[in-house]
Amino acid sequence: MADANKKPTSAKPGNAPPLVSAKSGDMATTMRNLWPYMWPSDRPDLKRNVMWAMGFMLVGKLVTVAIPYLYKMATDSLTGELSDYNFLPPIMLAPFMLVIAYNVGRIVMVAFNQIRDALFAGVGQNAVRQLSAITFRHMHNLSLRYHLQRRTGGLSRVIERGTKGIDSIVRFTILNGIPTVIEFALMAGFIWYLFDIWYVIVIAIMVWLYTWYSIKATNKRIEIRRDMNTNDTEANAKAIDSLLNFETVKYFGNEDLEARRYDESMARFENAAIKVWTSLSWLNFGQTAIIMTGMGTCMVMSALAVQRGDQTLGDFVMINALLMQLSIPLNFIGFIYREIRQGFTDLEEMFLLLGVDREIEDAEGAKDLNIAEGAIKFDNVSFHYDPDRKILKNISFEVPAGKTVAIVGPSGAGKSTISRLLFRFYDISGGSITVDGSDIRDVKQKSLRKQVGMVPQDTVLFNESILYNIRYGRPDASDEEVEQAAEMAQIGEFIKSLPDGYHTQVGERGLKLSGGEKQRVAIARTLLKAPPILILDEATSALDTQTEREIQSALDVVSENRTTIVIAHRLSTVVGADEIIVLRKGEIVERGTHDKLLDKKGLYADMWNRQRKATEAEDKARAARELAEHS
Repeated sequence: MADANKKPTSAKPGNAPPLVSAKSGDMATTMRNLWPYMWPSDRPDLKRNVMWAMGFMLVGKLVTVAIPYLYKMATDSLTGELSDYNFLPPIMLAPFMLVIAYNVGRIVMVAFNQIRDALFAGVGQNAVRQLSAITFRHMHNLSLRYHLQRRTGGLSRVIERGTKGIDSIVRFTILNGIPTVIEFALMAGFIWYLFDIWYVIVIAIMVWLYTWYSIKATNKRIEIRRDMNTNDTEANAKAIDSLLNFETVKYFGNEDLEARRYDESMARFENAAIKVWTSLSWLNFGQTAIIMTGMGTCMVMSALAVQRGDQTLGDFVMINALLMQLSIPLNFIGFIYREIRQGFTDLEEMFLLLGVDREIEDAEGAKDLNIAEGAIKFDNVSFHYDPDRKILKNISFEVPAGKTVAIVGPSGAGKSTISRLLFRFYDISGGSITVDGSDIRDVKQKSLRKQVGMVPQDTVLFNESILYNIRYGRPDASDEEVEQAAEMAQIGEFIKSLPDGYHTQVGERGLKLSGGEKQRVAIARTLLKAPPILILDEATSALDTQTEREIQSALDVVSENRTTIVIAHRLSTVVGADEIIVLRKGEIVERGTHDKLLDKKGLYADMWNRQRKATEAEDKARAARELAEHS
């Protein structure tokens, strides 16, 4: 048996065979996907566990078949009808010995079954873990387009049900399915040998009717189960979406609206769940009626045989015990089929998720991006999400190594799309994007993103410590390097002033920190990553003017000696850029330095004048407030 202290292998992509996407109801494909996890090629310890479990299962089933026979012998010993067993020592035929043997047999049967379950536990849990890891990685490999269209709550529930489905299918296929077939075969053979073919015929009809009814009823329940799953996913998605937007709900006082929307989804789930449980009751009733009818028929046949003198009272007791014993695997047949079908239903969405095209794939033979200088070139780039709505139209510009180019323009001009294209979250519709002369479509995505840093407008932090969130820029960084990055981002003193310092939890999406504090954490994270290329995507547009000015100096530190693209709404942050590109409706309408663009008195100059007036008004209002506070 496997060493219980063996450290599990890491669930890496290379350890698991690829999954074949399964269509709805395609049980054969799903079983082919699951088989490598039932018999894992890279885990000889789990294979040994399976073999030991099968051995204990076979011995346990032989004991199970022998138990009714011991019951018959104990009954016959009480009526003095054990003449056929005179070859055994008298002590072994004593009623108390046979009763003890009967009960010991039942204990041994249960013990062997439990040992089998314990040995197989690692196999089932390994399958759940491996497939969950594959699904998790696949979700991270899907395109940004896919994630923008899906709800996080819905995805989490798909994975939750899918992992349960994996456990059901793996456990009930090997742990219960095979033993049930073996037990039924042994029981049928034993009855045929001890009685006659008519008992087997009655039992065969009972089993056929039971199986037919179970499959028919269970198949009808599958559609109800799918409907329940759909409503469950919808309700969970709405709940998580509402909780993630807790503040927005409070701003508008829409707690009742959110509760009503959630309750409407739960009402649909309630109706479907009631149908599921009602149909289960009818299924169980029908199965019991079929089993009891078959058992009653066989017992009547045996009772008549006892009256004729063809059978002993022990035979009557044994046929009852055998049929009771047979009803257990029969119940398992219905239960196993039901659980496996429900497991397949729960797995359908997970396999459909695994079948979603990644959209953005590394080219065959793609190499790592090695940056010597970090020069960026957009050459006649076009892009659209929808063919009827073009976002970028033949955009061409260069960012020389170590220089800063700012991209500005009205909302919807396509500014942020440029950053997403440089990260290759999407593939362009036309033209090319190169870094040091290498087309980004010809290099590995991981190596590309390793070379590019981002300080976004909306910094979303993990619900972990400040230390964890800064170290996320380079997970192998030391505490000293993290603290150094924080100091450079001008947040070190603030962190030290907190009761828990760097171990302070930032809350869901970093909501325990202010906007400026979150931005400084993002800057520190990027400084720690130390990428040769930097994107500042409206990094200060969500902040007030005073906070913006404070953070701008930290951003200047980040962008020093790096090839930098600044995507800005506030033009005051790009005055010192080496070149400013003005976008409107996906096209470059102006370009040049800040002074040259003001001289042109075009779109940039209009934007600058409007923002300058707004800033002056804000400064005057703040000065008036400060004066009022000190007077």
